[in-house]
Amino acid sequence: MTECETCGADTGGRYLCERHAVQLAARLADLPTLYAEVAECLVPRRSGPAEFVSAGPAGPRSPLDETVLDEVNTARAAEVIHLWRVDVQRVRWPHHGAPPPADLTADCRWIGMELEWIVQHYPGTGDLAREVRELELQARSIVGDPAPRPQRLGTCVARDEDGAICGAVISRLPGQARVKCRWCGYVYETERDWLMLLHFQPSEAA
Repeated sequence: MTECETCGADTGGRYLCERHAVQLAARLADLPTLYAEVAECLVPRRSGPAEFVSAGPAGPRSPLDETVLDEVNTARAAEVIHLWRVDVQRVRWPHHGAPPPADLTADCRWIGMELEWIVQHYPGTGDLAREVRELELQARSIVGDPAPRPQRLGTCVARDEDGAICGAVISRLPGQARVKCRWCGYVYETERDWLMLLHFQPSEAA
């Protein structure tokens, strides 16, 4: 029996339970946007004197923690995520060369696409989940943005080839424009998809 490396729940052989696998996927999807916000908030550190101007007494301290400036930035996040991508690829395809350099968005997307295999087979999954969460928390400490909560949109209205409605719960993070049903795989992303989802929700029982 394998336990979730985050919460200890029985996973039936996977490294993460379903709840924490979904959280990891959401964090990977959100990380590039979050670090774009970090870049907007932080003043780049410079080595020259008198970089910060203040109307206060002489010799003011920087209003920003310069250690944070060094540690919480897009380049650092991109480096960490790329190293995870390199290691996942090394384990999954040991005869392949290392992946080419990529930006944070591309590496987060790649790991997200491989997440089903990762959760099932990759021994470092728990550490990956913890480090991605730490990157998220560090970024949110700068942008002052609380972690978004998934919004329940209703139940999946996609039909299978026999005409049966899926019915799985559909939820998304605020601002997320594309949602894939975890049960049937239908992707909601166009205006037509969202209108269809809204229109065909079952009526509440009287």
